[in-house]
Amino acid sequence: MFNKWCLTILCLILVNLVLFVSNTSAAKWRKETVDNSGDVGKSSSIAVDKSGKVHISYNDNDNDSLKYATNASGSWVTTTIDSNGYDTSIALDSSDKVYISSSSEEALKYATNASGSWTTATVDSNIYVFNTDIAIDSSDKVHISYFDNSSDDLKYATNATGSWVTTTVDSDGFTGYDSSIALDTSGKVYISYFSADDEGENATLKYATNTSGSLVTTVVDSDADSCYFSSIAVDKSDKVHITYYNENYGGDLRYITNKSGSWVRKIIDNGRSVDQYGIAGMDNSITLDSS
Repeated sequence: MFNKWCLTILCLILVNLVLFVSNTSAAKWRKETVDNSGDVGKSSSIAVDKSGKVHISYNDNDNDSLKYATNASGSWVTTTIDSNGYDTSIALDSSDKVYISSSSEEALKYATNASGSWTTATVDSNIYVFNTDIAIDSSDKVHISYFDNSSDDLKYATNATGSWVTTTVDSDGFTGYDSSIALDTSGKVYISYFSADDEGENATLKYATNTSGSLVTTVVDSDADSCYFSSIAVDKSDKVHITYYNENYGGDLRYITNKSGSWVRKIIDNGRSVDQYGIAGMDNSITLDSS
């Protein structure tokens, strides 16, 4: 049975925010400490701008605040954006302006420096928010998926019309946990997420899209004990790619795609190189290259 409070058990609270950078010319990894000002780095999210500069949102657990770090000036600069901020997600617009979604004191919040200085806004209030994820379309409009733990629903917020509109995407049982959002070449929305019944049983991986004009939900993997930590990406042909963690048989990392026209699933890592039962794939993330 899924425990909706397992987030407190599964999350790793980091003492420092540490960045690992790939040096492809030397084929080596190097490590940089970005912020060591206390218990910082939980719920970090990263984006890289067109100049190759790094932007990171994260939580300062000592002060319950939302922080942001960048090396855009040549050295790391950290800024406290909001006095409250958890479950952060970061994205950049066409001008490399920064947008951050977060949960804060029973609300979905959003922060941006698009005007030249940081501003914050409450997008959805009087709810207990988990697992925000943000994406920016080609018109620099914001799209956020998030889990409303007050009603156990998947919700979606956007300012594409000029003002914020929030929508309940799926209210079937305990659904919407660990959502991930992506946009296609036309700005259509794709969301992957965990879904189960009210008791946390009969878990499935689901996906929602508005390519038909309204958000439609689909079960893409029902052969699972659970489908946590999903991450979604959409390729240039508007085909969907999802990685996720499944608890069957101890735990494995799965990948599913509809690029062939129908959904095809693969187990990437069952973790059995570690022990008989194995565990692999928690807190995964997917991205696509130019090909």
